[in-house]
Amino acid sequence: MRIIFLGTPEFAVDSLRILVENGYNVVVVITACDKPAGRGQKLTTSAVKDYAVSKGLNVLQPVKMNDPQFLEEVKKLNADLQIVVAFRMMPEALWSMPPLGTFNLHASLLPQYRGAAPINRAIMNGEKVTGLTTFFLKHEIDTGNIIFRKEIPIGENENAGELHDRMKVVGADLVLQTVKAIENDQVVEQSQQSFLDAGEKIIEAPKIYKEDGRLDFSKSIQVLHNQIRGLSPFPGAYFDMKMPEEQVISIKILKASPEPAGTVLTHELITDGKKMLKISASDGFINVLEIQVPGKKRMKTHELLSGFSFPEDAVIL
Repeated sequence: MRIIFLGTPEFAVDSLRILVENGYNVVVVITACDKPAGRGQKLTTSAVKDYAVSKGLNVLQPVKMNDPQFLEEVKKLNADLQIVVAFRMMPEALWSMPPLGTFNLHASLLPQYRGAAPINRAIMNGEKVTGLTTFFLKHEIDTGNIIFRKEIPIGENENAGELHDRMKVVGADLVLQTVKAIENDQVVEQSQQSFLDAGEKIIEAPKIYKEDGRLDFSKSIQVLHNQIRGLSPFPGAYFDMKMPEEQVISIKILKASPEPAGTVLTHELITDGKKMLKISASDGFINVLEIQVPGKKRMKTHELLSGFSFPEDAVIL
């Protein structure tokens, strides 16, 4: 088969790699344009492009997916199948092009957690199980017929970065399984609706916005723990603190553990100034294990406290 692979971030690299290592004919890799990043605004390339170039694969980086010249260039490749892993929205003129269709790898058990942030949202919602799904593309986002699903348990203290790294490996295996099934005409498509129990509601997974990271210590310690895990290592859950000179700073909590304690006064920061830092919530404390304050890198709590102190009259907002 002649395959076109579409993807951009690190999550997609393992899927591309497994195709290459199993001898599949990837005729082109389509990925995001190079972007300026950092203080020097140096052009940076996507993880997928870096891998593709290292293997001598052809790369296309269209500015607009519906550009007629780009679509004509893709059409001339006469691909049999397109595979999408962590990519942008595609026009029908592109995804409907290959005779064997276009399938996508999604980081949830569809139809649950459709959207841009399924890994983050599943952890933030306290799910114990998530998974991966391959499905054929259609008009509505993340709604096409399912090819395969694979369940993955979520550890009680696992964060989004750790789960991401496990899922990209399992996802690559699922992509290979899907390609083999299509190649051998063994696909049995199932509608997403068939995976819903009677009356079950669909949970969406929209992109993460800044306000999603704001910690509200009037909530339970488990809700806060899930929020911290779901947003670590990026973009990070945070709280605002009003300093004595009226300055307000944002502090990120990247790792924590919940400590049940019954009824407590919320929003209190408690520290011994050396190793321990915890904040009271509605039913206990959040023990802060890794933290980041403005102007400093992420560090363990004892590392921060060795050179930084919280004023006694600082107030958590």
